[in-house]
Amino acid sequence: MRRLRERIGEDSTEHLSARDASGEDVVASCNALGLFVDEGRLVIVDEPERWKAPDVKVVVEYLASPSPSTVLALVAEEIKADSALAKAVAKAGQVLHYDVPKKKLPEWVAEQFARNGAKADRDACRALVDMVGDDLDELSTEVEKLATWAGGEPIGVRDVEQIAAGRAETAIFSLTDAWGRRDVAAVLRSAEEIMERSHRARSGELMRIVASLVNHVGRVQRCQRLADQGVRPRDAASSLKMHPFVAEKAFAQAANFSAEELGDAVVRLAQLDAAAKGGSRLPADLELERALVDVTRGRAA
Repeated sequence: MRRLRERIGEDSTEHLSARDASGEDVVASCNALGLFVDEGRLVIVDEPERWKAPDVKVVVEYLASPSPSTVLALVAEEIKADSALAKAVAKAGQVLHYDVPKKKLPEWVAEQFARNGAKADRDACRALVDMVGDDLDELSTEVEKLATWAGGEPIGVRDVEQIAAGRAETAIFSLTDAWGRRDVAAVLRSAEEIMERSHRARSGELMRIVASLVNHVGRVQRCQRLADQGVRPRDAASSLKMHPFVAEKAFAQAANFSAEELGDAVVRLAQLDAAAKGGSRLPADLELERALVDVTRGRAA
């Protein structure tokens, strides 16, 4: 909608709401002439799903022979595809759906990067969703910012972590990904960044990190057992209730650890949980750092 308004111009745009404007009001606005005969106009109507049958009928009749100089944009939160209004719009113009399932958000982000002349890998797209959340407007804003900043260069996870503004619950993704690579420095850096970004008290965020890691290690353990049975990631995704991409990531991480190391990690995280809840005289932050080093390096150290 923003691009449409910019193309036609604010001076030639009229913004209405179905809460106040009837179908007849909208048709009259569409048929009104601008200051210049050849001037294009844009009429935006919010919440057309609120219209009653008589209003819809008037607009449907208008759409059978619309003004050639006016773009009518009906912006609905939800409208049935088989409704009279949706059918009339589809016949006269286009019905654009912007509902994106959460599991498809990384793919949607990748498409937005492409539209902005930028390229981001799958991990970067997922990291952006984890950081920003599922609000499409906020995601679009961050995509545009990153695309401008990148200047045609590929965008990776680290770029997203440094540039994007995290608005959602701060993601554990960067930490678990670094753990899966057995990158101790990246694990420690990610944990500190999560703590700094969080709106929670530091102690509360620390416990959230511990719980998230325990859950993640458990998922990797399950994937490791399935891999030993010859099950492929995509075949395991549905039974594990994971997105196929997430399952592939977990299977890849499982290959980097022995079964004993994963078992040790679960025990070490349980010890960290107890220490952070008052079982140690050391500062909780220090206990977290020590545990993260232990579970990332594992027995190979």
